Amino acid sequence: MTLRRTFLKSTLLAAGLAALGVTTAVADELETLKEKGVIRIAMSGAYPPFNFVNDQNEVVGFDPAVGKEIAKRMGLEAEIVTTAWDGIIGGLLANKYDAIVGSMTITEERDKVVDFVGPYYSDKRAIFTQPGSDIKSLEDLEGAKVGLTLGETHEAWARERGYNINTYKGLPELLLELENGRVDAIVNDSIAAILAMGAKEQEFEMFADPTTEPFGAGIAIREGNPELAAAMQEALDAMMEDGTYLALAEEWIGADIR
Repeated sequence: MTLRRTFLKSTLLAAGLAALGVTTAVADELETLKEKGVIRIAMSGAYPPFNFVNDQNEVVGFDPAVGKEIAKRMGLEAEIVTTAWDGIIGGLLANKYDAIVGSMTITEERDKVVDFVGPYYSDKRAIFTQPGSDIKSLEDLEGAKVGLTLGETHEAWARERGYNINTYKGLPELLLELENGRVDAIVNDSIAAILAMGAKEQEFEMFADPTTEPFGAGIAIREGNPELAAAMQEALDAMMEDGTYLALAEEWIGADIR
């Protein structure tokens, strides 16, 4: 569905240019990347276990593993770039990197400015509190201090509901704020938060957001590149079919999260 949307956008763009008498062709970026031999892939580096910086100062996790495997199957080297999440799409549009493989939720708003390949995993929004908290439902969040990562879809959701929110750079900060009682609850993708708190043996209670459906995380690229989108989708599909995706998911997440 996402790939078809990419082709449709490109077709409409070409039709619009033709109607205006503009005949200049817009080159697909795939050939340029092949000439360079490198694709620059962005993520926050602050979203364990999907992407984070280890003790050796290397960016590791499920996202870079998927990005590197896709690049390899396309005959490219992957260069991992970390950047602040709230400006990550702006950086893509400014050509600072070539793709975002950083657990980005596919939304209609984002799809207006970038194209998506995937999704490559699915998840659901959840609310996390300390054990014994009186917060048991969305209604209980009214008047509470709610922590979120700046620029995530959860931030916009919380603002629409009128919650009292504090924003942070990434999941590690969110967990620390919750643990130290500086926020009453945090809102995050369920898988990452559960695994991160389990890794640090942080106790918590949680409940899922009953107002939203599970969402897909996709790979963002600049619009107007159907050949690049097709090549990346082909590599992703092949990974899922030959067992490579499952092996990476089990290594970093401990389960198949398709």
